[in-house]
Amino acid sequence: MNSETNVPRGGDWNLKNVPEMDDEQFQLWQALLEDRTGMQLALQRKSFLQTSVCTRMREVGCETYQQYFLRVQNGPYAEIEWTVLVDRLTVQETHFFRHQSSYDLVRDYTVSKISEQGVRSINAWSVGCSTGEEPYSLGMLFDEINALLGLGVYFGITATDLSMPALSKARAGIYSERKVQGISARRLKKYFKPLERQRHEVVADLRDRICFARINVLELSTVPMENLDIIFCQNLLIYFRRWRRRDIVNQLAERLAPGGIMVLGLGEMMDWSHPKLERLPYENTLAFMRQTS
Repeated sequence: MNSETNVPRGGDWNLKNVPEMDDEQFQLWQALLEDRTGMQLALQRKSFLQTSVCTRMREVGCETYQQYFLRVQNGPYAEIEWTVLVDRLTVQETHFFRHQSSYDLVRDYTVSKISEQGVRSINAWSVGCSTGEEPYSLGMLFDEINALLGLGVYFGITATDLSMPALSKARAGIYSERKVQGISARRLKKYFKPLERQRHEVVADLRDRICFARINVLELSTVPMENLDIIFCQNLLIYFRRWRRRDIVNQLAERLAPGGIMVLGLGEMMDWSHPKLERLPYENTLAFMRQTS
């Protein structure tokens, strides 16, 4: 792997000083990211990788890609360094109630399960929860269902992600004005507490209902999650190769309880099928239900 010369140190860097990443270097970083996280970084995102890696190189004082590549693999701080970098490479923009049709499906399914089947507990899993908008959206939805039906149903939500910094933000539950713009005034008043500097904090009652945990989807076989009523996994699978998507979704399907549903992002798994699951004919959604027998 080639090294770069005449790269300014520390605070002297700026984007104009970013050294070019050659094809060999890019392929090494591609392979490392896919091997450890399963995520595939397309060639079109080379500039994104280059900028992200260079920014971190500047922060820790590394001068070449090779030097930093070795830093994230070896040494006493390799694990911490990798955690910081992978957070910058994988955390994606999200927002509350993203793709409303999917939440409408979850609402209708949950109401039916409670009112028609007499269920008194619902367990949900938000896979790839990022900074928490998705599980908090589910939490608000479940709380509204409880208020509507007045039956005191227990709702449990487990939210998982690979990124520790993202999970820390999710646990804190503090969001900027821009992040909450899509939330109705009624929900904002009920589920958020205003803070200084135009920030909003999720109320403790809602935060306490969600369990956040770090999970790598490449290690699902080690995850003790089963008999779930709802698995919500959107805008995560698009970053994986097709065969790996199938492997992930197959493993998620096995975690569903009979009659449970799995909600995916539109277009993420259009050609997928499973002998125990049936596609739900719900408009503008991609969801499957596990057979009851």
